[in-house]
Amino acid sequence: MTTYVALLYSIILPKGRLVMTDLKDLAEKLGLENPRTFLATGNLVFEAKKTTAAKLEQQLETAFDTRFGNHIDIIIRTAAQWRETLAVNPFSDAGDDTVAVRIQRDRLDDSILDVLKPYCPDSETIRIANGDLWIRYGDKPSDSRLNSALTKKRLGIGTSRVWNTLKRLEPLLEPPQTSFVKRT
Repeated sequence: MTTYVALLYSIILPKGRLVMTDLKDLAEKLGLENPRTFLATGNLVFEAKKTTAAKLEQQLETAFDTRFGNHIDIIIRTAAQWRETLAVNPFSDAGDDTVAVRIQRDRLDDSILDVLKPYCPDSETIRIANGDLWIRYGDKPSDSRLNSALTKKRLGIGTSRVWNTLKRLEPLLEPPQTSFVKRT
């Protein structure tokens, strides 16, 4: 079995927000093992037989659309890929609340930085690492002009997470342990 991380682009549905227990239930019905969610922001970790990210993305997106009546892009990474993402943080010296990464389905190259630079004030820095866009915000991330430029049309399918969330997902990469009690 391989451990995977699934990141939903959005948890907003036509009739409200997605409840994480519903996401976990959806994963269980698809036969994914040990599904567990983190925070109420569309982070799912599970085990499955080794397959491609594209197959899992399509399977989850189709099931999500069928069940909730809304297409949501989903990005899949293996646990090894997730740990690699954590290891390449180009802003590891910055505070957890000022760093974010836009995890991409298809890798970005450095040329996108020239397209995004006009949206970055001097206090912000952007880098590409392993095909994902890393951002070090200078001020409050929610006030950044850059966020309006991070569109699917410009960058392709992707979703953003703050550094703190990325780090806090790491302990979930280990499958839950089952304890056995020997009865005498």
